Amino acid sequence: MKQVAQALFATIVAFGIADTAGAGTLDTVKQRGVLNCGANGQLPGFGLPDSQGNWTGLDVDFCRAVAAAIFNDATKVKFVALTARDRFTALQTGDVDLLVRNTTWTSSRDTQLGLNATGINYYDGQGFIIRKTLKVNSALELNDAAICVQQGTTTELNPADYFRANRMRLKTVTFATLDEAVKAYETSRCDAFTTDASGLYSVRLKLAKADDHVVLPEIISKEPLGPFVRHGDDQWFDIVKWVHFAMLNAEELNVNKANVDEQLKSDNPEVKRLLGGENNFGEQLGLTKDWVYRIVKLVGNYGEVFERNVGQGSPLKITRGLNALWNKGGVQYAPPIR
Repeated sequence: MKQVAQALFATIVAFGIADTAGAGTLDTVKQRGVLNCGANGQLPGFGLPDSQGNWTGLDVDFCRAVAAAIFNDATKVKFVALTARDRFTALQTGDVDLLVRNTTWTSSRDTQLGLNATGINYYDGQGFIIRKTLKVNSALELNDAAICVQQGTTTELNPADYFRANRMRLKTVTFATLDEAVKAYETSRCDAFTTDASGLYSVRLKLAKADDHVVLPEIISKEPLGPFVRHGDDQWFDIVKWVHFAMLNAEELNVNKANVDEQLKSDNPEVKRLLGGENNFGEQLGLTKDWVYRIVKLVGNYGEVFERNVGQGSPLKITRGLNALWNKGGVQYAPPIR
């Protein structure tokens, strides 16, 4: 599927029919009046609309943060639900301005698809969920097990490496969408289901009897998840990258939705630079001086977004772990704004 996406992108660029990045993505978004953001649509905690079409999730809030920085209005986002199989093509062809869909940063995706990963908004790793009745306590006990997996993802490739390295036999049953794979697992077409560990906690919430299933302890891969943009537009790449860094810096400096107005009066030089009280760092990006104020006021800092969507304030109750700030035992670390 990756080869098909590469060929399609090459054809599009050759004929010059969809190189929206070359026209300036920021200008295109401003003229349109809305940010088109590619999201999951099926994953609680990261990207999911409710029955009224209201979207929530960690990735969803990142899209809103970008809109807040541009428009001073976090609602100016059109969310486009994308499958794992069609997500890259949608970004390549300009159907979306930004892809924020629990997507793993890999060398081939960064070099062969005409795309740039802008950073890591969630450090993850692949695992397995299994029914308790099978009395399996480790992924090393899954020899000859049938594993449900979604097509077009790194999760389709990682089990083969893991099983081969541990001299086990693997039977994969693949499905086009997450919902199809989960349904197959729940109806016992497979012994186990595999995806990113964060996704396993989301999937468990969807199951009719969540307590009948357990996530196994092994993490079999590195899955650095983050936003992607098209090659060729450095300004847009910088904006998306620095929105994430700004949210991390805001958390580190204890600037949040509740106190951001009061923090405008701070004498701390780092806070002043963050919120636009000193120099023109936002204008250097093509935004306004108060771009970070807009993000925090309308969406929140990284910690706030994490906690309400996937952390202790959410049904998933995932601990911060690697996604804690660098000075709190994690690896989330942002360059300074200066």
